[in-house]
Order: sequence, then structure tokens, then C-alpha cells
Amino acid sequence: MTEHESTERYMPITSSTSGMLVNAAEGIHYLTVQIVNVCFVTISQDEWVLVDAGMPKSAKKIIEAAEELYGEGARPHAIILTHGHFDHVGAIFELIEEWNVPVYAHSLELPYLTGAKNYPEPDSTVEGGLIAKFSSMFPNEGINLETHIQPLPSDGSIIEMPGWKWIHTPGHTPGHISLYREKDGALIAGDAFVTVKQESLYKVLTQEQEISGPPRYLTTDWDSALNSVRTLEALKPSIAITGHGIPMAAGTLENSLLTLVRDFEQIAIPEHGKYVNDEN
Repeated sequence: MTEHESTERYMPITSSTSGMLVNAAEGIHYLTVQIVNVCFVTISQDEWVLVDAGMPKSAKKIIEAAEELYGEGARPHAIILTHGHFDHVGAIFELIEEWNVPVYAHSLELPYLTGAKNYPEPDSTVEGGLIAKFSSMFPNEGINLETHIQPLPSDGSIIEMPGWKWIHTPGHTPGHISLYREKDGALIAGDAFVTVKQESLYKVLTQEQEISGPPRYLTTDWDSALNSVRTLEALKPSIAITGHGIPMAAGTLENSLLTLVRDFEQIAIPEHGKYVNDEN
């Protein structure tokens, strides 16, 4: 096992939308890298920010997408991590080497990004499909970004993203965040909730859209996860770009989030698993 295990192990799983670069909202493009989305957020003509860093071995695809959007040699002003799971930091070391830009995450996520802690092991016992069953193969080791990683400001601001704020949405991980643009209600939700049943191999492959809670096999605090979904639903976002699945917008998003809050136990929480409390 190497120091950067979570960013070095290629995972041979993909979806029908992999490689697609899509304009989801004003100034927001997302690229699907195998089974996860990374976001390119335009701040001004010459300024942009990358949200999350994709699957292991995906740096080349992310850099190519950036240059398609912003021109040869383009680099972001910063990289913002919604959290540090392997599928959201997979290309981070190569991107830092290429771009040499600051990386930000919530202070509670820093132990997993500075080599101090590993994430809990995936729970392959949860029901839901084949991806859940083979999730024990997914790396859970923390990584060490050393001096490149910085905590986000405690007031919810993001210096490199004026007009946006970060919102603490724990449950999937202790320091998970989502990003919200107040002027139009655009939400980058990370894995606080997703729009595909991420445990099911068939649905991941086909990207069949449906509201779902955070991926079951890597979520350890279901009470906090529910509170986070409540927080995001209360914002009444106009569009949500999630870490997995295609964006959801307008009435479909509003109704789906209301349903997820109301029926969270049935939709999101597994019937059994090592991170499920008895009272659930």
C-alpha cells in the first residue's frame, strides 16, 4: 500500500455518460468521469474554479475539459473539495502538479486530507445492488496533501468564488460540504444527495434518474445525512448538480427533495448495515 493509495488504484467501472462535458447552468459545466461528476465554475472571463477532482487516473481528461472550456494552458484559481472520498480526489495530486493552485476543504475533512486519518471502511453489507456488494474494493485510505490543502473560511465564504457560499452538509463524511449560488439557486450538492441509485450497477451504467440519499456503502452518520438534506431542501434550489447522476431542476427537483426529506428512512437509509443505528 502506498501513501496515496486512494488516488492510484484505477477502478474499472463507468457509466453511459462518462466523458460528457455538459453546460448545466449559467457558468457551470460538469464532466462525468466514469461514475462521478466534477464541476467547472466560471467566475469571470478569466477566472474559474474546479469542484472535486474525479476518479483515480482521470487528470488528463479533466485537464483536457478545462482547456476545451477555457483555452490552452488554462488553470483554475482554486480547487474546492466537497469531501475526500477516493472518487472525488482521484486526480488531485496530478492536478496540483499541473496547476499549482490552492485546494480547500472543510476543517473537519482535513484529517483525511493530511494523512492523519483513514475513512471508515465501505459497508458492502448494505442492500441496493452490485456496486454496494463490491464496495469493499474501494479505497478508504486518507491522503496527504500537505501544505496544498487549506480550510475553508469559517463564515461560509469562498474567496475565489464570489457570489457562492459553502454549506456544511455532514453525514456522508464529517466535513462534507455543498456549494450554493444565491442569485439563481444553483446547488452543487456533492454526495449529500445524488440523482442516481448509486448502489445499483445497472442504474449507474444507465444513469436512470431518481432522487437518492448519499451512497449507502460510504455513509456513516445517517442522522446528520438527513439533517443535511433538510438544510438543502429548505434552500429551494433551482438546479442541483450532484456528485453522481445527471442534474435535476425545477419542479422535479423541488418535488423530489420534498419526497426525500419525508421518506428519507425508506429511500436512503439501508435496512441493515454496520453504520445503521438500531433505532433506524
